[in-house]
Amino acid sequence: MHIAFVASEGVPFSKTGGLADVVGALPRALAALGHQVSVYLPRYRQTKLADPVTVVGSITIPFDDKYRFASVVKGGSQPGASFYFIEYPQYFDRDALYGTPAGDYPDNAERFALFCRAVLEASKIIGVPHIFHCHDWQSALVPVLLRTVYAEDPAFRDVGTVFTIHNMGYQGLFPAEVLPLLMLPWDLFTMSKMEFFGQVNFLKGALTYSDFVTTVSRKYSQEIQTAEYGFGLEGVLRDRAATVTGILNGVDYDEWSPQVDKFTVAKYSPHDLSGKAKCKQDLLATFGVKNADPKVPLIGIVSRFAAQKGFDLIAQIMDRLAREEMIMVVLGSGDKVYEEMFARLNKQFPNKIAVKVAYDNAIAHKIEAGADMFLMPSRYEPCGLNQIYSLKYGTVPIVRATGGLDDTIEPWDATSGKGTGFRFTEYTGEALLLTIKHALQAFRDQTSWQVMMRNGMSKDFSWNASAREYGKVYERVKQMRGGVQSVGKGLTAVG
Repeated sequence: MHIAFVASEGVPFSKTGGLADVVGALPRALAALGHQVSVYLPRYRQTKLADPVTVVGSITIPFDDKYRFASVVKGGSQPGASFYFIEYPQYFDRDALYGTPAGDYPDNAERFALFCRAVLEASKIIGVPHIFHCHDWQSALVPVLLRTVYAEDPAFRDVGTVFTIHNMGYQGLFPAEVLPLLMLPWDLFTMSKMEFFGQVNFLKGALTYSDFVTTVSRKYSQEIQTAEYGFGLEGVLRDRAATVTGILNGVDYDEWSPQVDKFTVAKYSPHDLSGKAKCKQDLLATFGVKNADPKVPLIGIVSRFAAQKGFDLIAQIMDRLAREEMIMVVLGSGDKVYEEMFARLNKQFPNKIAVKVAYDNAIAHKIEAGADMFLMPSRYEPCGLNQIYSLKYGTVPIVRATGGLDDTIEPWDATSGKGTGFRFTEYTGEALLLTIKHALQAFRDQTSWQVMMRNGMSKDFSWNASAREYGKVYERVKQMRGGVQSVGKGLTAVG
C-alpha cells in the first residue's frame, strides 16, 4: 500500500518533540513490511538537505487576499520511503518552527493551511497514495479539505485518511474569520464540524473528517475520551469510539541502546553492566558535580519544561527531596517559571541538583546511560519515549501512571523479582515524594536492583510491532473507502 505521511516535523530534518521521532522512524518500519511511504514536511530554515531536487516547480494555493505559489523539493530517502518538502520561504524560513518565546506565530493558520493544500496538489503529480496519514493539528486540514473542497476531485475518490493525535493539548485554535481567508466554506463553522467556543479548531476538523483516529498509546486513547484529558473534544472522540485506537510508539534502538550509543564513554549490556558506572562518572563530570560518591543514586530528567510534565509537583517536594541521599541532573528548557525554578534549586543545593537549561541530544544520551533512575511525573503523557529509552539503558523509570507511562512501566515487586520501575497514580507532590523514596530505598539492595534493570533492558519496544498495527488500520480504512461509507460523525466502523 502507498502511505503518505503529512507532518510538521520529522528527524533528522526538523524537531521540537516526540512527533519528529515518530515521523522519522515509523516510515522505515512500514517500508520494511512492504509498504511504499512518502513523507511530506515543511522546509524550514533548520532543514538541512544534502542534494535537494525540485520535483514540483510551482503549486498555486488560493487565499482570499491573493494566490501564493509553493514548490516541492525532494531530499533524503530511506529504503521504501521518500521525503518531500513544501518550500515557501515567506512562511517557513524562520528562526523556529511554530513561534517565538513570546508565543505562536500569528499566521500559523495560513502557514499550515498552505502546507496541507500543497501536499494534496503535490500528490497529484508525485503520486496519490491509498492513505494520507496525518499527524497533529498542523496537518489537520488534509482530511478536512479532502471531504469538503476536494470532495468531487476524482483523483482522491478512494483515498483514505488516518489521523494520529500526539498530544490533545495542542489543537490549532484560530479566530472564525480565518475560514474565508483560507478559502474554506463557512458551513464548516458549526458545532458538528470545526466550531469550538466561537473559534475554529483545526484538530476538531480532523477528528470529524478522518476515516480513522489513532493515538500513541492504549491508555491515552481511553483517557482522551474523558473530560479530564479530552481538552473539550472528548465528546467528539466518544462519538467516534469505534474508529479510535491506541498504538504505542516504538523507539529506534539503532540510536537508543547502551550497546551502540555513540555519545557515551562506555558501552554495556544486560550481560555486562560494568560500563554503566563509567557512564555515571562521565555524566556527573558533564554537569560539573564534583566529589560525588558513586554509590549515591543519580536521578535524571530530560524534558520540556511545562506543567504537563509534572514540574509543579517537583516544585512542591524539592526542598524535602534534597534532604534525601540522592543527586539529580536535569536537562531541558521551556516555561520560564520552571527554568528559573531549577536555576534557583541549583544555587540552593549545588551538590544535589545540577541543571542545564538547553536541549542537547548528546547530553540526553549521557543522562539515559549514566543515571540510575529517570523521573517522569507527568500530569498526562500520550506515549512518552524517554521512559522506554530508560528501560533499554537499565535506568529505572519513576513515572506517573498515565497514558503511555502506564502502558510501558510495570511496578517493581521485590518479592517476585518482576517489574521494571516505579509508578504512582494520584497527581500530588506527596505521592511523587513517597514513590521516589521507595525507589531510593530499593536502590540500596543492588542485587535486587540489577534484576529490575535487566528486566527493563530485555523489553522490546522497537517499531516492528507498532508498524504491523498501523498496517491493520490502513487495511481497514482501505476497505471502508472501497465501500459506500459516510465520513466523520456517524462513520460506519468495519470489523
